[in-house]
Amino acid sequence: MKSDRPQILLTNDDGIRSPGLWAAAGALEHLGYVTVAAPREQSSGMGRSLPNTSDGVITPEEIEVNGDRWIAYAVGGTPAQAVLHGALEILPRKPDLVVSGINYGANVGLGVTISGTVGAALEAAGLGIPALAISLDTELEYHLSYSTSVDFSAAAHFTAYFARRLLAHPMPEDVDVLKVEVPAEATPETPWEITRLARIPYYEAVRPQRRDWDQPARLGYRVSACWQRAAEDTDVHALYIKRNVAVTPLSLDMTSRVSPEALAAHLSE
Repeated sequence: MKSDRPQILLTNDDGIRSPGLWAAAGALEHLGYVTVAAPREQSSGMGRSLPNTSDGVITPEEIEVNGDRWIAYAVGGTPAQAVLHGALEILPRKPDLVVSGINYGANVGLGVTISGTVGAALEAAGLGIPALAISLDTELEYHLSYSTSVDFSAAAHFTAYFARRLLAHPMPEDVDVLKVEVPAEATPETPWEITRLARIPYYEAVRPQRRDWDQPARLGYRVSACWQRAAEDTDVHALYIKRNVAVTPLSLDMTSRVSPEALAAHLSE
């Protein structure tokens, strides 16, 4: 029976029509029963936000995956809200795994909490569900696109590879999300390595170009000039210097690793 198979909830932040989402669906379908619940609209940069302005409307849509017709669920909300609606309303039971991606563009360094891809995975972790957030490095011009010129095949391979292992083995203690970054030119043979977050921003904000503050304007972003200074054991270095797949364990516990005694002494001076 379908309900006896592993239940996998698949989401993203690029929206229900993203080719990266459907590449992931095709890669995961042999591992369990995959339910897709993703934002109705492009929702990059939403982090783990749960805005009360979201309408929460869930609309079934028919999409083709590997030649088959699937019913997916477009959610009027953020990636994190798509996870909540999927886990609490759509799936017949709590999922065994949540996969978020495949994202257009990497999510590395100090910007990971901005990412809707990572935010969705963190929301799943908050529900006690193992989660995988996977992104493919692309040029900036593709980040908000649904371009079919982007090849997701290697990223799909690694999606299935790590999803299979997370279904087979419980996460180690203090690992709530596995964040995976795949180089643009990767193949299934590309090495992967365990990394930590780089303590630098790979992307930096760009000041809007406008004459007056009452003119509508959006903050832009660009690649930071400091990325080449990333330490060797970080996701930025592995992805952009070594061109390896960067696998970073994330924890919901954001407590600083400073000694409590040292901090107390510092604050008492």
